Amino acid sequence: MFDIGFWELLLILVVGLLVLGPERLPRAVRSVQRSIAKFRAFSQRMEAEINHELRVKELHENLKKIEASADLDNLPPELQRSMKELQDAAASVRAPYAPDSNSGESQDSNGSLEAQPPPASAKKTNKKNPQGKP
Repeated sequence: MFDIGFWELLLILVVGLLVLGPERLPRAVRSVQRSIAKFRAFSQRMEAEINHELRVKELHENLKKIEASADLDNLPPELQRSMKELQDAAASVRAPYAPDSNSGESQDSNGSLEAQPPPASAKKTNKKNPQGKP
């Protein structure tokens, strides 16, 4: 990274030992190590975020190409792969919001959720009264 050889590193340590002294030098080295680790973690997060944004931009461009193309069967493999990824992503986003028959909620004609009473078989039981009677 900095192209520091053995002799340069040794010189830095000797100067650090003279300036800081033997009691403060280990703390200073640990502090520098922590700072470098934080910088590396930050740069990795930034790189991952940039890669994600570039991938999203690429998918948007491919989506525009797909929308411009009238024939969906004769798309290049790259665009077909992008279209499949987008369909999978859309399905995974829709899955948590899909009406579930076991959730106790349903959608009315306006699309809003309304609570339904639990089924009769879902009565709570307790140890004192195992039949679930009040």
